[in-house]
Amino acid sequence: MGRIIFFILLFLLAATSLSYAHPPSDITLEYDFETGFLSVAIMHNVENPQSHFIHKVSIALNGKEIISHSISLQDEFDMQVLGYIVPDVRKGDTLLIEAYCSISGKMKKELKAE
Repeated sequence: MGRIIFFILLFLLAATSLSYAHPPSDITLEYDFETGFLSVAIMHNVENPQSHFIHKVSIALNGKEIISHSISLQDEFDMQVLGYIVPDVRKGDTLLIEAYCSISGKMKKELKAE
């Protein structure tokens, strides 16, 4: 009987901690052709940016991954702002950015370079 109660409590604890996990809510992208600079703002509202944060960002150019960035904590409580030099982008190319939550979930955003 004690084991059953232990496993029920363990399950409830795990379910409660996962309920606070969520993917990013939005991604804002800007690309500057003159400088080759890609500006990325990932909206991800958290209570503790050291334990719940955007832990990985992946950038693909025309379907091929060109950047994989691991992150150890989120800079702000409501967002992670990043910048990358991506000089190979041409007009008409497509950039796909994926942002991964450290606990659960991810979000993708596509930018057509025009």
